[in-house]
Amino acid sequence: MPAVLEEFEPIFGEPKVEWTGSYSGLGQSSGFVFYVHSPDSSHLRICVSDFRHTTWESVRSVSQLDDMRDSVGIGGPWSDFIHYMVASIKSEDVKLLLEALPDSNDAKSAKLVAQKSKGMPRISFSLTELTGSSASDAMATLSLELFKAFRGLQHLFMQEQERCLQLTKVLSAEKEKNETTQSQFELNSKRQKLQRTMNSLDKADVSAPLITSGQNSPDKQAARDPGPAKVTKRAVPAHRRAKVRGVVLQDSENDKDG
Repeated sequence: MPAVLEEFEPIFGEPKVEWTGSYSGLGQSSGFVFYVHSPDSSHLRICVSDFRHTTWESVRSVSQLDDMRDSVGIGGPWSDFIHYMVASIKSEDVKLLLEALPDSNDAKSAKLVAQKSKGMPRISFSLTELTGSSASDAMATLSLELFKAFRGLQHLFMQEQERCLQLTKVLSAEKEKNETTQSQFELNSKRQKLQRTMNSLDKADVSAPLITSGQNSPDKQAARDPGPAKVTKRAVPAHRRAKVRGVVLQDSENDKDG
């Protein structure tokens, strides 16, 4: 026996209406809404209504759905068939096929056909027209479920809106924090640059007197001002020597003996 339908989520949609037959439904309302849900764990219910003239219904048991799986040709486990059926009903290609009565504005039969994508197997539900209080009850149930679905979506939207608001506040706070950090960083960078400049100027002021003092030291002063140079006595050239006159030359001992 296939698994039950306890986790089946309700599905709402608007089918594309197609009329068949000689009359083709001229003048009939084409605004229909369908509602697929699981009233209990063993049945699937399909309700289609225009809320004015016509309401249709189909109820399938789990065993009937299992037979449908065989006729459609969806192999594999039961869950694969359920997933394919849900995907088909939620697709854009869901049609309500109405067969018109001859020379009448009414439809004698209806069928809801869903297809996941072109070329894939079709899921088809033959519908039974409801009348009197059954139709009124079905429309009332459909209206109430639509309202519940709307409230649920509205609640989710408000939650998401609040979440977005909180995220916006967090992002704004982070942006402000980053801007403050960036400003502080730039200020610190300017201070450090100014401090380095001042340190360089202080070093220049301290080293300047030392250089001047070193330049005026006795050793360096002496090197720069060597003082008066020593006069070296130079030999007087022979032609400039004074001539000595009137000198009496005495004969040597050898001359006397001679």
